[in-house]
Amino acid sequence: MLIVGPCGTGKSHLAQALGHCAVRQGVDVLFTTQAQLCASLTTARAVGTVERKIATLARIPLLIIDDFGLKPMRPPADEDFHDLIAERYEQAATIVTSNLDFTEWDQAFPANRLLAAATLDRLRHNAYCLTLDGDSYRSPKLAPTAPKSAPVKQVKSTPL
Repeated sequence: MLIVGPCGTGKSHLAQALGHCAVRQGVDVLFTTQAQLCASLTTARAVGTVERKIATLARIPLLIIDDFGLKPMRPPADEDFHDLIAERYEQAATIVTSNLDFTEWDQAFPANRLLAAATLDRLRHNAYCLTLDGDSYRSPKLAPTAPKSAPVKQVKSTPL
């Protein structure tokens, strides 16, 4: 499932709610941001365990990746992300949220447009695509206006 829309329209909330429903049905779920996911893959690459990390993430029945494209991926994070999506392709459920419109998703892979096309092709194939629109739920709320009170009568006082 791919969920896109402007900031504050409920993408992450909806993804978390779907994940919560899955957990209540006994499904293992991992919720992470794209930045956190790429950082963990980069760390695994640095210690020589990236293949094991990708294999572990590929086995999670529902992976929720929040804020896709918020920060562009640089090599080798873009390659690791592609490898993970390729491993999960048609094997496990993935939910991705993004502020970017679907036509802008390739911008998440600025160094390799071919890798972007291959990854996005796998994500979009047979995916449910939701576009949320509307005002941000995080918009500042206006201060409540004071209720109108009854007019005050002026009374003249006279000295005694």
